[in-house]
Amino acid sequence: MRLDKYLKVVRLIKRRTVANEACDAGKVSVNGRPARASYDVKPGDVIEIDLGQNPLKVRVLEVVEHTLKDDAKNYYEIL
Repeated sequence: MRLDKYLKVVRLIKRRTVANEACDAGKVSVNGRPARASYDVKPGDVIEIDLGQNPLKVRVLEVVEHTLKDDAKNYYEIL
């Protein structure tokens, strides 16, 4: 699954277009390297998001096409 779509599906970023713009601006990195929105997310990847005051670092546990709001936190682990 594309990085921008994953960030939206698990609700780390509210909209896919915002996720896409954050990737283009270099605010999102995967495994320590800046990542494009088209990066293919895999379980075990470490995603760092540097938006606003609080940078966020998470490990991907599972990649799913769709999830409910309550279940979204089960697919990543905050580091």
